[in-house]
Amino acid sequence: MKTKFLKDKLKYDGRQLAPHFIYKNFNLMGDAMIAFQGPCEVNLTEMVDIEDVVNNEPIYSENMLHFIGEFFNIDLIRGVYMQRLLVTTIKEQLETVYNKSLTRRGDDLFKNNGKLSVSIATKSTNSVLIHTALNITTDNTPIKTSGLKSDFGINNIEKFANEVLNAYNKEIKDIYLATTKVKGVI
Repeated sequence: MKTKFLKDKLKYDGRQLAPHFIYKNFNLMGDAMIAFQGPCEVNLTEMVDIEDVVNNEPIYSENMLHFIGEFFNIDLIRGVYMQRLLVTTIKEQLETVYNKSLTRRGDDLFKNNGKLSVSIATKSTNSVLIHTALNITTDNTPIKTSGLKSDFGINNIEKFANEVLNAYNKEIKDIYLATTKVKGVI
């Protein structure tokens, strides 16, 4: 898997969760994940999570750390596993490297009942797409949130993003390697 942290800030509005977005815009072909900072404003018309649409819950945050991944030749259930692995990797990084505890409920992370993350996995015609984002700040969010700066003391967002990208990539490589070292049974 190829990974890259983007130095330029981008606004996430849901349209970036599209096949080949990473390849077309950042020249990373194949399985890839990018991370970047920027605001998040996903209106109901761009919402992939139908539950949020039904509940009339658009997403808004003034500053988030976004992870967008695209994976080929897998089905949606494996894509959700990949999504959950990413969320668990983020949780482990915050707990072990930054010595902060938090709670995971499905694909969401919470600190002191403040929601830290949003996350979704979906299937395109030829790939699985994942978007996971963490609040950096909590100003003007529509619900109670927690943030990387205010609740975790993380000021170097690029460093943290690269730690997550590296740990996630290592975990995926280890999973694939594990499939090659076992003897099949009959």
